[in-house]
Amino acid sequence: MKFSLSWLKEHLSGDADLVAVTDALTRIGLEVEDVEDKAGALSDFVVGHVLEANRHPNADKLQVCRVDVGKAEPLQVVCGAPNARAGLKVVFAAPGTVIPSSGVKLGASEIRGVASAGMLCSARELGLSEEHEGILELPSDAVVGKPFAPTVGLDDPVIEIAVTPNRPDCLGVHGVARDLAAAEIGELKDHPLPPVRGGYPCPVNVCFDFGDTPPLSPLFALRMVRGVKNGPSPEWLQRKLRSIGQKPINALVDVTNYLTFDRARPLHVFDAAKVKGDLVVRRGRTGESFVALDGKTYELDDTMGVIADDSGVESLAGVMGGDATGCDASTTDVLIESALWEPVNIARTGRALNIHSDARHRFERGVDPAFTIPGLELATKLILEICGGEASEIIVAGEVPERDLIIDFPVSEVKRLTGLAVTPAEVKAPLSLLGFWVSGQGETLKVAVPSWRPDVEGKADIVEEVVRITGLDRVEATPLPQAASLASAKLSPVQRRARTARRTLAARGMVEAVTWSFVSRAQAEAFGGGKPEIALANPIAADLSDMRPSLLPGLLAAAQRNADRGTGDVALFEVGQTFLGDRPEDQRMSAAGVRRGTAKARGAGRHWGEQALSVDAFDAKGDALGVLAALGVSPSAVQIAQGSAPAWFHPGRSAALQLGPKVVLGAFGELHPRTLNALGLSGPLVGFELTLDAFPHPKAKPTRAKPPFEGSALQPLTRDFAFLVDRDVPAAELMRAAQAADRKLITRVDLFDRYEGAGVPEGKISLALAVTLQPREKTLTDAEIDETASRIVAQVEKSTGATLRG
Repeated sequence: MKFSLSWLKEHLSGDADLVAVTDALTRIGLEVEDVEDKAGALSDFVVGHVLEANRHPNADKLQVCRVDVGKAEPLQVVCGAPNARAGLKVVFAAPGTVIPSSGVKLGASEIRGVASAGMLCSARELGLSEEHEGILELPSDAVVGKPFAPTVGLDDPVIEIAVTPNRPDCLGVHGVARDLAAAEIGELKDHPLPPVRGGYPCPVNVCFDFGDTPPLSPLFALRMVRGVKNGPSPEWLQRKLRSIGQKPINALVDVTNYLTFDRARPLHVFDAAKVKGDLVVRRGRTGESFVALDGKTYELDDTMGVIADDSGVESLAGVMGGDATGCDASTTDVLIESALWEPVNIARTGRALNIHSDARHRFERGVDPAFTIPGLELATKLILEICGGEASEIIVAGEVPERDLIIDFPVSEVKRLTGLAVTPAEVKAPLSLLGFWVSGQGETLKVAVPSWRPDVEGKADIVEEVVRITGLDRVEATPLPQAASLASAKLSPVQRRARTARRTLAARGMVEAVTWSFVSRAQAEAFGGGKPEIALANPIAADLSDMRPSLLPGLLAAAQRNADRGTGDVALFEVGQTFLGDRPEDQRMSAAGVRRGTAKARGAGRHWGEQALSVDAFDAKGDALGVLAALGVSPSAVQIAQGSAPAWFHPGRSAALQLGPKVVLGAFGELHPRTLNALGLSGPLVGFELTLDAFPHPKAKPTRAKPPFEGSALQPLTRDFAFLVDRDVPAAELMRAAQAADRKLITRVDLFDRYEGAGVPEGKISLALAVTLQPREKTLTDAEIDETASRIVAQVEKSTGATLRG
């Protein structure tokens, strides 16, 4: 938000200087980002008067001008501007002057054989605008030889402040002045706005037509002014707009732009002669389009609010007007519109069409509903004063929304939340100056919130207003009480699991990524999401429209971005929240990882010592089981349920991880080719995802001491078993069955061979297991070893139907 100091003083009485104003603005939360003082940069430029302009003898497009710059003799200046002519008041730069736009220091020169003692400057060369079609023309009453900047009001400092989204009232100079007045920097000039009497009924009617859909506007006011004379706006108005970087267009448009920045009240003017029939405020229709004032054609749909007449859409409501009904020099009758629009819809429309106008910037944050009609009256008054004409009566569709919010405010709340002790009088004074209505004398006050403060909803908001105006410097520094002892760790089980998962995956050579919690609708639907309840009402971008149902879309997109930039062998992981619905229990903590290219756990890329292999489902399985083991879940207790993985995994190269039929811990595998195509990804890509909330809670232990180490001085021994089993029996079932034969004695079961072919019956495979026995108390005898081996064979045959291979 920009404004000049003199503009601010039009709303604020007093003699506060620039330093006092800027210090107060930052102190009350309107941080000053920049103070632009053009007078210093333009101090060497003076007003000149072109006495003669003759054709250059050696160049058709150049003129030789005699310019009076207030010295004893006129100077000779060569100029190529097409508008250079005798009698013109111009901006002159003498040799030695630095041009602001280029930083070039002028010197005396000779152009095509003719000496030139300076330069006549354009607006772009002075850094005032992009206009470069000719030299800048000054008013005829400009005094020759005087400094240029004060002549045109550029000695007025321009202040730029950062306005947070919750303070739409400070997107107007009047609102900024109100805050400064509350901070005792002058007094607010808040004069009443008398209505402009209408001399005839408005010939154009307006109505709402939203059907059964929610309305996008609660209030629309309109009036006609006929007989106007449009043209350049007065110098005072042009000067204000130029000071904040706005280009003056014509008087009618400049008035609406002025009120946008002066009162945070966007309006729009239609050329009444170009409006066909009455105005209808409705939703757009799919397939409709219109040409906006910026000259671009926009395609509309039924989520966007529009203002239409009998010929079609004439304005994109609250965002930008249409070119077909724009005002120009031929305009004689105008329709002035002042309306309210639904903020979220304005934000969504502007984002969908990539339009960021000053009107959208204010409407999407919320304008003062009570100023809708007064804003129309003020615009009418200015147009009548500048352009003449006769105003009609105002017609109104809808009504001003009332916000009867009265808060019972205990004065002690300021002390409780901020530590600042204040009296009731110290609460009432700043609130009253800010426009709040305050009643009561005791320790509890009744506070009514003004219409221009949509951000104030409760007691904490009022505390913030009191403290920021009273001053944070009044809050006394109080040391925190020193604890008698350090507090014990208070991490929840899920937090501990998340920390352990991060460390485990990082130790496996994966790099942690932090991706958006939002994904596109297509990505959400591809990974089991896309429900309406978790779609964002006001997304920051079209491809970040839904809460993520899984961590995998973000990781896969990150892996692809790396591959697109030449780093295809990446292993990424993330631990974060996922969202399946809008209930608290639908928010999950997950851990996920993806591997691409040759990024296996032992390393990536080609090496002379071994063959470089692409990642496969077993790499993702190893990552998932590594996390499970670190979290205290024995991999031998986990069931690998092939065919039960979600649909975004390859059906034959993936599996779910379960503890029994009901507790699903997650899944791993290759990504389905359909998923890769839908998201524009290239493989090979494998991944896993675990739901940390699904892990069973550990049983409470009587002591936090670690159990004693159960080592054995006796040497372990290994026995190998080869079983013939049906091809569709998972090897994990054989391994679990072997382990179950004697859980105390058998400490490890490994699969070391798989064979099918000659010597193995059709439909069968040979699986070889290495079973490790660890005696604890004494060395096993041959008979004890044989007995254990028999139990292993029997258990495997009973559980899987396998037979010992001869």
